[in-house]
Amino acid sequence: MAHRFLSSTNRFSARFAFLFTVSLSCTYLCYSIIFCRSTIMTNQGYEGKRCPPNKNAGGKKLLGKLDNCASLEFRSALDVSAALPGSSDLRDQSKAPASSGNHWTDVKMRNVSVAQKYGNKKLPNALIIGVKKGGTRAVLEFIRIHPDVRALGTEPHFFDRNYDRGLDWYRGLMPRTLDSQITLEKTPSYFVTREAPRRISTMSHETKLIVVVRNPVTRAISDYTQTLSKKPDIPTFEELAFKNRSLGLVDTSWNAIRIGMYILHLENWLQYFRLSQMHFVSGERLITDPAGEMGRVQDFLGLKRIITDKHFYFNRTKGFPCLKKPESSSQPRCLGKSKGRTHVQINQEVIEQLQEFYRPFNIKFYETVGQDFKWD
Repeated sequence: MAHRFLSSTNRFSARFAFLFTVSLSCTYLCYSIIFCRSTIMTNQGYEGKRCPPNKNAGGKKLLGKLDNCASLEFRSALDVSAALPGSSDLRDQSKAPASSGNHWTDVKMRNVSVAQKYGNKKLPNALIIGVKKGGTRAVLEFIRIHPDVRALGTEPHFFDRNYDRGLDWYRGLMPRTLDSQITLEKTPSYFVTREAPRRISTMSHETKLIVVVRNPVTRAISDYTQTLSKKPDIPTFEELAFKNRSLGLVDTSWNAIRIGMYILHLENWLQYFRLSQMHFVSGERLITDPAGEMGRVQDFLGLKRIITDKHFYFNRTKGFPCLKKPESSSQPRCLGKSKGRTHVQINQEVIEQLQEFYRPFNIKFYETVGQDFKWD
């Protein structure tokens, strides 16, 4: 009897263990199914919001999605950048102190990196439109170290030689910029191109224009010196500058002379742009006081004055200022060999005749721009 009771108890325990195991397995299976379904739905939702991985994927329908994705990724990049030791918040750099040149070099490099990845190619907000041999390359190289400026290094000559290629082609040449950055390009021949003001105004009425001017006589000699280095067989400076030197008849058809008649070109620009949209840089002061001139350029562009005298040193060999080397470089940044070359020696009487010729043009130019460049 006892044996039969024990046998019945064992069978009951085995059945209970079996049922408990089955119940536990079913519970685990249900939870697994629910969890997997939740994961799949989450991934599907993520896939619907995912940005296209191929940056070359075309089509206008993608533009809105790409812009939204870039915006989200850019905010993430800003958060990461802000967390870096010693870094300033890229979203509010205008409030950061300009403590040193190396600090702003670091900020510039971070901005460039972020802009290249998340920025867009935009038509320029500002142009350096002239003048040839006035110091335009120096202004471009100096302003490019500002973290809120991205500039095209080459001269695109869009508004004088390549206008038929269209604005989309022109935009494609520009570096990628963030919304807070200025896009800039330099082509000195724009200032003397009659069609350029109308064409630029058609692109944007609000474009800011920078004109680097220099004593027109010195500028003409510099222009001739450059041409002579490429074409050593050209006539002398005096032969090209005068129709009749004894009568003092200057040949204004020679481009080296005509460029320096600044007021004639300016009058054309003022038909399309307000004078307040134009800033005139003194080529002479750019050499003697580069920080002061670049400070005014930064003010004109609405930028914080980050480029200061800490960034420059005077190169006595070249005869003009160079940028001090950043910590990441072993060499300072000076302009190329073609800049600062020794000018051709010109007879003093020829110089005085040309100064007399330019005087009335200079005076009217001073009066129009409200600035005395003291060339006389």
